[in-house]
Amino acid sequence: MITDSQKQIISSSNVLVTGGAGFIGSNLCEKLLELGAKVRCLDNFSTGHRKNLNAIMEHPNFEFFEGDIRDIETCQKAAKGIDYILHEAALGSVPRSLKDPITSNEVNVTGFLNMLVAARDNEVKRFVYAASSSTYGDSESLPKVEGKIGKPLSPYAITKYVNELYADIFKSAYNLDTIGLRYFNVFGRKQDPNGAYAAVIPKFVMQFMQHESPVINGDGTYSRDFTYIDNVIQMNLLAITSKDEKAVNQVYNTAVGDRTNLLELTQLLKKHLSEYDSEILKVEIKHGPNRPGDIPHSLASVEKAKELLGYSPTHKIEEGLKEAVSWYWDNLK
Repeated sequence: MITDSQKQIISSSNVLVTGGAGFIGSNLCEKLLELGAKVRCLDNFSTGHRKNLNAIMEHPNFEFFEGDIRDIETCQKAAKGIDYILHEAALGSVPRSLKDPITSNEVNVTGFLNMLVAARDNEVKRFVYAASSSTYGDSESLPKVEGKIGKPLSPYAITKYVNELYADIFKSAYNLDTIGLRYFNVFGRKQDPNGAYAAVIPKFVMQFMQHESPVINGDGTYSRDFTYIDNVIQMNLLAITSKDEKAVNQVYNTAVGDRTNLLELTQLLKKHLSEYDSEILKVEIKHGPNRPGDIPHSLASVEKAKELLGYSPTHKIEEGLKEAVSWYWDNLK
């Protein structure tokens, strides 16, 4: 958990959040401002939304830069005077990367490298970046432990692994401190339910609310370590403020350490949504083919994060879904 001394570090810092208009980035911006930080957001609105920033756009400690991380001059300008960078900007989605590997590589690799160079040139204290559980690839071992990965199964997974390799080189070659956070199926408020590459939870929530049958890819036994946004926020704050040298220049699973299959997930969603509309209990589930590039099961070990960062997840899936469903009901109806 975040200590008072860590809160003091944040309150006296200038923080750049790339992808700050996105789901995770906008939540990070709000929390940082709440803790007293000066926050700069860089986003090009390719997947983020202006509405995610409505509540903070006029905040005296908030500054917005519209720009693309594929442009090095934009990255240099955004990093000027910054103490810490939370790099969330990326093109997510395995299916998107299979359809268009070139753009995914341009954003996730070239854009990432641009931000690392800008962090180095502007003497940023620490660069914390969104890594991905997709890096574990075809490794069948459970739970997933940071030091043991498999072969990537998609262009997206390759780009996120390359991020980790570049971060490691920038420490050894330029002494830039970095921390990578391998996100496991993050969900929560502000996650976009629309679009071809929408994450499963907000997409299913919206379909249930409209009394439409969600389609599960496969038989529903594939399982994931669904991770509520507040746990992810905690990990980011711990990553930028940890004073333990052993904790820096590492990669951490950012998850709960529990897994839920898709059939269980739909039942939990129906349970919580039915508190608002009992008719949702009658909505049937449909099944489609498995998606290319999907791994059957994902479960994280969070022992490393607990030991080195002091991580203590506050929300398991039940608590997280209850809060997320409440937010969606208030904001999507």
